[in-house]
Amino acid sequence: MSEPNPKIYLLPNLMTAGNLFCGFTATLKILEGALLQSTNADLAADRFHEAIWFILGAFVFDFLDGRLARLGGHESAFGREFDSLADIVSFGLAPALMVYRVVLNEFPNACWIIAFLYLACGALRLARFNSAAAKRDGGDHQNTFTGFPIPAAAGLIASITLFLLWLAEGEHHLGNWRFVLPPLLLFLSFMMFSRFKYPSFKAIDWRTTKSIPRFLAISVILVFTVMNYEWMPAVLFLAYLLYGVLRPWLSREWRREIEEEIGEEPTAETAEQTR
Repeated sequence: MSEPNPKIYLLPNLMTAGNLFCGFTATLKILEGALLQSTNADLAADRFHEAIWFILGAFVFDFLDGRLARLGGHESAFGREFDSLADIVSFGLAPALMVYRVVLNEFPNACWIIAFLYLACGALRLARFNSAAAKRDGGDHQNTFTGFPIPAAAGLIASITLFLLWLAEGEHHLGNWRFVLPPLLLFLSFMMFSRFKYPSFKAIDWRTTKSIPRFLAISVILVFTVMNYEWMPAVLFLAYLLYGVLRPWLSREWRREIEEEIGEEPTAETAEQTR
């Protein structure tokens, strides 16, 4: 039976609203860039750059909302549904529209099909996630996602587009590098609905503890990413994508070491083996 007056917790849902704001603004920037492409290439490129940063900003807000909800014990069905609605705008519509305008409009017979396929697979991915989450309400949280998460897919698209724009700096277009993006969009459409397992990072919050060497290593990676923002985010998102593909061939010991290193709490199965 559905709750008649669902509770709305302020801080987590403010983060989700920030996610939605970034996705909406990114969409507006992409449309502005599309209108300027034929008249002012410099300004159009600026708009697409801004859209990329708003998509990455939405990723940050999405990362924070769940942590705040779990930290305060404020997870709810309402928050989960609101989060998914924001995700479909920020991580489904905005990336699909960006690639469509930057690249796929040069392929008139296939452009809208590829962009829509990504959007549809993202929506199906979110629907599958919500259905599974509703079944386990009141149970333990999952430590892995089934299929590549749509926020990470959008982050990968945005960061690779940022990297390609950086490579083509001063040329106002991506040149032949633009042909990388359509296959990537199709591949991510498949990966979002695949059965590959990915760490969820749900164990990471303000109370997560690390040894000093691990803390220093994470800090160095974060600083290095900020200093090399043109290409380092793409490396991190690609590493996450490849980890899920390689994970089935890794031993349980390797998986436990890697996933505990990046902050995951061990599952009951792996915890049992470490006793």
